[in-house]
Amino acid sequence: MRRAIFWTTAGLLAWAQAGYGLALGALRRHPRQAYPPPPRDPAADAALPTVSLIVAAHAERDVIAAKVANALAQDYPRDRLEVVVACDGSTDGTPAAARAAGADVVLDLPRGGKVRAQDAAVARATADVVAFSDANALWEPGALRALVAPFAQDPQIGYVCGRVTFVNPDGGTNQEGVYWRYEMFLRTRESDLASVTAGNGAIYATRRDAYVEVDPVMGHDLKLPFTLVRAGWRCVEQPLARATERMVPDIEGEAARKRRMMSHAWAIVLQGGLLDPRGWPAKYTIMIASHRWLRYFGPLLHLVALVTAPRALRRLQLLGLAIALAPIPSRSRALLLARYYVLTEGSIALGLLDHLRHGTAAGWDPPEGTR
Repeated sequence: MRRAIFWTTAGLLAWAQAGYGLALGALRRHPRQAYPPPPRDPAADAALPTVSLIVAAHAERDVIAAKVANALAQDYPRDRLEVVVACDGSTDGTPAAARAAGADVVLDLPRGGKVRAQDAAVARATADVVAFSDANALWEPGALRALVAPFAQDPQIGYVCGRVTFVNPDGGTNQEGVYWRYEMFLRTRESDLASVTAGNGAIYATRRDAYVEVDPVMGHDLKLPFTLVRAGWRCVEQPLARATERMVPDIEGEAARKRRMMSHAWAIVLQGGLLDPRGWPAKYTIMIASHRWLRYFGPLLHLVALVTAPRALRRLQLLGLAIALAPIPSRSRALLLARYYVLTEGSIALGLLDHLRHGTAAGWDPPEGTR
């Protein structure tokens, strides 16, 4: 029985981390072409949907002017674009900086968290599409035009996420870029086959009539896609809509960021419906189980695999942990990836502990090193 538990657990971990990706690649060897944006001419521009581009901001005075300028520089008809900055209890001068930069609407809201600021901005918006971005994310000039293109090409699409590239201009040890490239591979295949299982905060949009208000501790990245799929919408990736965002410089800072994120994610897992497959197509349920359930319960699977492993394999696991966590500076990519993986798994478990012990607050602060 012990041996069976070990090999079953090891198999689930292998499927979650590698097998699922291999299966998606085999099922969709040649991804579908991205949704092409319409040509740039007066007739096509007149048919584009109106868009409210919403930026939720808390203590973002240092970057908000650049963000507003980036939004206004989008290759999109100015009369069909509204830039909205929803300031979430910012006392550092963010609202004034956003107004001076030329934002069309600046909401100076009491502190209520990112999601409530986004809800307030959507309630104020009258556009056909509501698009969202982080204050430190910069979009390529054609990103908005590409982001809204899928809505015109498929009436079942209710949510579109773009593709963000994380950059580390100051150097550092963070290996998030490696993980994110793999995540983008999975997301592209999921989008082709059914719907994405999660999005990202840097660049995404929904139809105005598809947008749903969610619990303020449950971020849009994870909560919106599966909620909209349950409501009958498709949620897709548009790889032609591109943005860049600064990552936390080092692995330890990234682990702290993920710990905070996982406190919010566990609220969605345990109370937000992620474990309830009702209303999802069978294919999508398999994707959620493979990409989300097994990933979030990965620390428990690792613990079970450690306890039930044969002695030699247990020693090998403990040796790997010791090497990954050794306080010795290293520039070896293999060792950095091992450290990143171990600390990421730890952040998932610690995020759960934080959520169970203290609950999850709706407010957030920009991670250090990302502005």
